[in-house]
Amino acid sequence: MKQRILGSTGRSVSVIGLGTWQLGADWGNVSEADAMEVLRAAVESGVTFFDTADVYGDGRSERIIGRFLSGNAGQGVTVATKMGRRVAQKEENYTLENFRAWTDRSRVNLGTDRLDLVQLHCPPTSVFSSDAVFDALDTLVAEERIAGYGVSVETTDQALTAIARPGVASVQIILNAFRRKPLDQVLPAAAAAGTGIIARVPLASGLLSGRYTRDTTFAADDHRNYNARGEAFDVGETFAGVDFDTGVEAAREFAAITGGPGSPAQGTPSQWALRWVIQQPGVTTVIPGARSTEQARQNAEAAALPPLSQAELEAIEGLYDKYFRAQVHGRW
Repeated sequence: MKQRILGSTGRSVSVIGLGTWQLGADWGNVSEADAMEVLRAAVESGVTFFDTADVYGDGRSERIIGRFLSGNAGQGVTVATKMGRRVAQKEENYTLENFRAWTDRSRVNLGTDRLDLVQLHCPPTSVFSSDAVFDALDTLVAEERIAGYGVSVETTDQALTAIARPGVASVQIILNAFRRKPLDQVLPAAAAAGTGIIARVPLASGLLSGRYTRDTTFAADDHRNYNARGEAFDVGETFAGVDFDTGVEAAREFAAITGGPGSPAQGTPSQWALRWVIQQPGVTTVIPGARSTEQARQNAEAAALPPLSQAELEAIEGLYDKYFRAQVHGRW
């Protein structure tokens, strides 16, 4: 699989990585055995980048990854974890003392002395302007607890503030065909600064797979159920913040653009949605989740698809203008 350098980390990572929220919690139950097989299928398919967080299953996702890597050394996998969501979301909790404690826990979970990349996990907006916070992150690097740091953000303004800081190696942000705002300023700014871009929620929580109808339901422990309107956390993390019924209709049209019934085009709607993301200038890697080995392999195979044509790109932009620009462009 094609590799790109992840910002100032200097690390080469696959253009399609693996998001592992679903291996911890909030997407329905995934057994540890199945989770291990998903990781194995991803690596066998060329994936060299895993994204996790200390709150995914209260550390379960990290622990599973740690056990997998301990038995599969030498695979060249970069693991990015996240910290900051284990406490009340107040700037005063983003301290060096807490950072040390949180990274110590993640180092144990992942079975490593030094974490490859640690990202602030969508912290309060004021955190991005705090010199003390980023001084503390620099201290973690100096202490060799972490090799580098980045941020995960909810808004483009947060991303731009972070990119202006020279120590920030990467920015993780929601980017998909239904959430295009990062294309305006964030991706160009990141490219100019040499900052890596990790694109998350690339399938709009599955909407872009084209498998859902307006009657689709989700399990009670699935965030697509309990956070559908932002009841538990930022609604932008679920279905990329777009209205579900509208998203279902737009996804049907997306599938038709990229290869509807009778089309000779190869690839599924999900794969074309991933191809759209990695085709955007400035994107380093995209991190779809996978709950099965088949999903993991299909996600990875999207990297081999040919580029979308200009006509297809324009048609996809038209979908955004038709269904979503008024709804989401000004929000994040």
